Amino acid sequence: MSLSRQQLVLLVLLTLVWGINWPIMKFGVTGFPPLTFRALCMWLGLPLLGGFLWLRRVPFTIGREHWPELALLTVFNMFFWHTLAILAVQSLSSGRAAILGYTMPVFSAVIGALWFGQRLVTRAWAGVAAAALGVVLLLWHEITTLSGRPLGVAMMLVAAATWAVGTQLMRRTRIAAPTLAISFWMTVATTLWMSTLALLFERGQWLAPNPAQWAAIAYNAVGVFAFAQVAWLVLARELPPIASTLSVMFIPVLGVFSGAWWLGEVLHWQDWTAVALVMLSIATVLWPARSTAAT
Repeated sequence: MSLSRQQLVLLVLLTLVWGINWPIMKFGVTGFPPLTFRALCMWLGLPLLGGFLWLRRVPFTIGREHWPELALLTVFNMFFWHTLAILAVQSLSSGRAAILGYTMPVFSAVIGALWFGQRLVTRAWAGVAAAALGVVLLLWHEITTLSGRPLGVAMMLVAAATWAVGTQLMRRTRIAAPTLAISFWMTVATTLWMSTLALLFERGQWLAPNPAQWAAIAYNAVGVFAFAQVAWLVLARELPPIASTLSVMFIPVLGVFSGAWWLGEVLHWQDWTAVALVMLSIATVLWPARSTAAT
């Protein structure tokens, strides 16, 4: 299946928005409480997301019998990811956080094989090994460097793994509602969750964001929560596997090099090697087999 011009433009924008968001998040939480930063982003983005659903006349209603499953999806797709990723990016470089975060497809492949009985070919297991080696390189550098933050690496890996579980659960959801409505209510619950955490743990650190921090908050609210999530969900069912694979592969690369360019983050040989290994890993896990691509 070929991409239309509109799909191609949206895919390029999605890759750019998500890729350069890593250094923007890093900049936004430097000197600012991270949980509060994420909560503000979501409070600003939520009305825009709701307005989009209203304009598209997407029904908001989800049957009460589906609420437990919706809660489970929210915990694994949103709660862990948004909490741990925003905390980890404060202690890690934005590039390393991006590399570790986008090990999610590899975790998803392993979880699918071990938990849901999906067959994983030898090529995919080789990709898993490549990703693991990349993570070991980054973790080794964080431990051996005086300013290292191995806890940040651990949080980012847990975030990626739980997001992978959520992805598998989302593919098997029995909720009889549009995906956009599910996404809206997951965002509502996560906004309340992040606000509660910010109130409990960061109230004493609250301060008014400066203009640059407001710009980072606005970028996340509009670019990530109002545009990227919605556009990806709209396109996800129509994109060919190769297109989605290329998008996922380039996001951490953009995160690494935009962070180095904008924030002056120093790239070590471990970073370069980890980028190559994770890209190789994602390609081997997600790139369709020749027969599947032909189909």
